[in-house]
Amino acid sequence: MSRILKALAVGSAAALALTACSGSGDATGDATDTSSSSSTGGRADQLTIGAVVDIATWKAADAEWGNTATYHMAVYDTLLRTAADGTVEPGLAEEWSYNDDMTELTLELRDGVTFSDGTDLTAEVAAENVLRFRDGASSNTSNLSAVTDATAVDEDTLVLTLSQPDPALTTYLSQNSGLVAAASTFDAADAQTNPVGSGPYVLDADASTIGSSYTFTARDDYWDPEIQHYDTIVINYYADASALVNALRDNQVDIANTNSTTQIPDAEAAGYTINSLPINWKGLILADRAGSVNEALGDVKVRQAINYAIDREGLLQALESGYGEPTTQIFGTGTEAYLEELEDAYPYDPEKAKALLAEAGYPDGITVVMPQTAFVPASESELIAGVLAESGITVEYEQAGESFISDLLGGKWGMFAFGLNQEPMAWMTYQLALAPGSAWNVFHQPDETIESLAATMRLGGDDADAAAKEMNQYVVEQAMFAPFYRVLGVIVTNDATTVTMKDGQAVSNLWDIVPA
Repeated sequence: MSRILKALAVGSAAALALTACSGSGDATGDATDTSSSSSTGGRADQLTIGAVVDIATWKAADAEWGNTATYHMAVYDTLLRTAADGTVEPGLAEEWSYNDDMTELTLELRDGVTFSDGTDLTAEVAAENVLRFRDGASSNTSNLSAVTDATAVDEDTLVLTLSQPDPALTTYLSQNSGLVAAASTFDAADAQTNPVGSGPYVLDADASTIGSSYTFTARDDYWDPEIQHYDTIVINYYADASALVNALRDNQVDIANTNSTTQIPDAEAAGYTINSLPINWKGLILADRAGSVNEALGDVKVRQAINYAIDREGLLQALESGYGEPTTQIFGTGTEAYLEELEDAYPYDPEKAKALLAEAGYPDGITVVMPQTAFVPASESELIAGVLAESGITVEYEQAGESFISDLLGGKWGMFAFGLNQEPMAWMTYQLALAPGSAWNVFHQPDETIESLAATMRLGGDDADAAAKEMNQYVVEQAMFAPFYRVLGVIVTNDATTVTMKDGQAVSNLWDIVPA
């Protein structure tokens, strides 16, 4: 363990012992996993959800997903759905099929679906939603980068034309890329604040407070009443970790996803059940691989040095109380790209890190500017900087403002701490973080090796699986990222509520939250 983390461990041992005794989690860091299929106990009056992220916009064309998925699932339907295990299922589309070369996806829409403004779902409206999302402001627009057109063949038949096959398209259409809003919202002045969807609930604006609490009432004429488990749903947003902990202590919510695993003991002490799955990875995105903002990051030896400088086990204990899995790969364990030998490709070795820096021409070390935000405790940022400093890597923090995400994705910083989803498919990880058009390939740098392997992955089959593994190996060798560990996604439930966790998603499907 690094010197910095040893000092932290000594100073915090008593505090950790006090919090650990209040819960029943395994001391090795394995939280209780109750992610097996749940059964409904009937329809209940109200569900109160605690959320750690507020919704930035209700406009379907600009929608994000991740932690905000619950908001959108309340008011909107998607063209397709995915079950908790990732299986693609019918949504607004009852049937779907590809042509022989997988460049046309035909979706047959349900009859009799209406939006909350009384208008009917048609293929023309669905097609316009697809194109508006592709051309919108969401960070996930690259999900539809292969879609060249969306057309209505008739009232109920939608055809998506692709420039090339996309093996994850049906999954994307079960997320924000497949949200369908009423035509009345397309150019409406209040589209950001007034959602009009065909979903199971309607936002009650009078009973809601923007930035704080949102109330939804069940639609009487919803086409799939079996997923309406509650008459009313309330989503309360908690702006900081202490506010959420206080809400749990006072039993103000039925279910909540947490800010971090450090809240597990508080939730258990308040009588909540802990539900957990590895959801994403947390670490450093070494975005400036061409050295345009920081010349040193353009050298693979420097990026490898950063990876050797990371005490993953120590950081996991210090930042997550041990709840998680150290790793050096960004591809998830359930994907075809996963390689067990890449779990520890860069063992903690400050001397090797220093030697690599010297070989790269930096015998006195390097300095990297990274953003500091209000979302991350200053103590966490200082801890990361302290660990890197032991290998000659100096971090200078620059305070980020309200434009943090846009600055981040605009390439203001060459390296930054962040966490990204562990997507259920290797292709989705490529689309999320590696493709030239991906938002998280911040400098949009193409790589011939990656693009060649991606071309094989597009087609599916055994060759695609082998290409995915080769891509993973290459990404790790090139040190394009410096993961610390996989983070457990934690959802806590009270005795009246049961949840089925969803693979690769921070929150569950709304319909998988049921009365116990």
